[in-house]
Amino acid sequence: MDKGKAMKKLFLFLAGLVVAVIIAITALVLLVNPNQFKPLIVKQAKQQTGLDLVIDGDISWQFFPSLGFELGKTELKNPQGFSEPNLFKVESVGVDVSVMPLLSHKLQIGNVTLDGAEFYLETLKDGHKNIDALTKAQDAQTNTQSSEQSSDAKAPASTDANAEPTESKQAWTIELAGVTINNAMLDINDKQAGSHTKLYDLALNLSEFAFDTWTNASFAAKGQINQQSFAAKGEAGFKLAPGFSQYELRNINLDASYQDPSNQIDSAKFELESFAFDQSNALNYSIKGKAADMTLDLSGKGSVEVDSDMTLAQLKSFSLSGKVNGESLPQSPLNIDMASNIRFDLKQNQLSVELEKLAANDIELDGQANVTLGDIPKIRFGLHSANIDLDALLGSGSSSKTDAQPAQSKATSSTASSSPSSSASAPQEPDLSALKTLDLQGEISIDKFKASGAKLQNVAAKFAVNKGIAKLSSFSANLYQGSVNASATLNANNRPATYTVSKQIKGVQIQPLLVDVADNDILEGTGNITANLKGKGLLVDEIQKNLDGKIDIAFNDGAVHGINVAQLIRKNYAKIKGKSIDDKEGVQKTDFSAVTATLNLAQGIVSTNNLSMQSPLLRVHGEGSANTLNQTLDFLIDTSIVGTLEGQGGKDIDDLKDLTIPINISGPWAKLKYKLVFDDVLKQKANKEIDRGLKKLDEKLGDKIKDEKTKDAVNNLLKGLFN
Repeated sequence: MDKGKAMKKLFLFLAGLVVAVIIAITALVLLVNPNQFKPLIVKQAKQQTGLDLVIDGDISWQFFPSLGFELGKTELKNPQGFSEPNLFKVESVGVDVSVMPLLSHKLQIGNVTLDGAEFYLETLKDGHKNIDALTKAQDAQTNTQSSEQSSDAKAPASTDANAEPTESKQAWTIELAGVTINNAMLDINDKQAGSHTKLYDLALNLSEFAFDTWTNASFAAKGQINQQSFAAKGEAGFKLAPGFSQYELRNINLDASYQDPSNQIDSAKFELESFAFDQSNALNYSIKGKAADMTLDLSGKGSVEVDSDMTLAQLKSFSLSGKVNGESLPQSPLNIDMASNIRFDLKQNQLSVELEKLAANDIELDGQANVTLGDIPKIRFGLHSANIDLDALLGSGSSSKTDAQPAQSKATSSTASSSPSSSASAPQEPDLSALKTLDLQGEISIDKFKASGAKLQNVAAKFAVNKGIAKLSSFSANLYQGSVNASATLNANNRPATYTVSKQIKGVQIQPLLVDVADNDILEGTGNITANLKGKGLLVDEIQKNLDGKIDIAFNDGAVHGINVAQLIRKNYAKIKGKSIDDKEGVQKTDFSAVTATLNLAQGIVSTNNLSMQSPLLRVHGEGSANTLNQTLDFLIDTSIVGTLEGQGGKDIDDLKDLTIPINISGPWAKLKYKLVFDDVLKQKANKEIDRGLKKLDEKLGDKIKDEKTKDAVNNLLKGLFN
């Protein structure tokens, strides 16, 4: 056979095949009217959902890209009482159909494509949902089928061989293989919870699907929850085993964005090279955007492992690094570096974190934490740091180094805050309600710690939070050649919150502490302090007004700087005697061997009546008060000279020895005034001179005046002349 005849036969075969296909399609269109399915579909929808299905327009055949038919606008109506008319609405539905089963009244649907589908899920304030109708219809259908099966079992079998086939034998049957959705929208309106969520531009594309075969899938979605909006798109490959017993994922990529009035995450990317159970799967991620006024540029990696029972998930060698910038940050940029291992046990509902490193600029932490999930999460942790410098992190020194606000302006601000116009903007107590939802216990140890200028070493703290009560069970540290121990309790169940504090400071060098904390060297010596305090309210003004308790202080071998008591006495005494004054300033310091006092705190007033200071030169007793609200002092110190003034300003006032010299200290803390009350001193000195003269007179008249009554009369007469 020559080639020409072969090509001719091939052409005739192909032509005949095309004609056969055309004839078959023509017969299909002419003989099978798809609109006869419409009542069946509507009836089946009513039985399955209990809701009315409306198909707008005819059902038409489609021949491209595959054989099937197309429905026009279709709606599944909502039950009465809901705001939206439809539970489901779609602009068009494309259905792929197997042709041959149609001749046997079997509708086998291969793939359903929904374009522009809209789903409306609504919950009313009383808790009723529009999808409750679907559940009720399904339950009713199940009960009906059970009843029919029971009736058929009792009915006798038909023996009429000539009986005509019933209509039910000719009824169409429907089988559905799958659904593909494009340009869809999901609206979830929960009026009971007060939330409204919208997902739109939903798309899902599967290239091909078969068991034990890798399938590529891509998806995209946008959404809105109240004032929050987000978008996500991604792709992945997956493989399913028959019966969905196992599955694997690979080339997983997700890129999401998020925005609300305060935050804008431009990109949150997650990549998994592969995912399979019982093996490590490499993870990479990155986050870029803004949170409040901070810009984020963070990335990290790790290894994800999930067991085949899906009861244990682990993130191994999980890292996070990057920068955070923002004016509200203590330092900007803030360099973040973290390395950890994370384990989540679903059987125990327990999350475990092993923190190898968490660094923020110069601060670095390590430790571990365990969280057991429940109605109230149980949190247990232990953290350690070699060095924490809060002053460096906050970018400032001690807050105490700022000048004290003058009393006048303080009073002005206090008056202003009490006015009606400013009451609306008055600061509020912090909301501590979150403490009621915690069950927390932890320990923190810090080798070196600095805060507000104070330098501490070997810091160790144990604290707990449970049922709204926070307890610092122990706090210890070394500071300035001494030590501090403290405990405290905060009760957030009260409004405002109440607290108690107990503290002991032993052997601390006071002057370097004051220099570092308050930039003030007014006092030096070794200090021992015991404090037991209580109060309510956590605002600064409330703490000052409501702090009550007692503080016992004992300072040894020190000095008060800024005042030379001996020189102050000498100058004022010289003025009274009319002598010239040496204006040359000496060292403004008063030494002491011991200072003790008990300070009582109540309603913003710190008072004492037993201040005592001892030194080789002086004996001091003081009493008075300090007002912490307007930062003023009113104190009276009784000073007695018990030693020689040589070396302390001269001998010219040694004649005041054993006299009590009152010194009044008053005024604003920033500008104290010292005033000697010499009227009483001169009276004491006059009485002392009278007593000395009477003693001499008594010695001279003793032999001449034998009568004691006469002696007393003479003495009283002489004293009266000088008083």
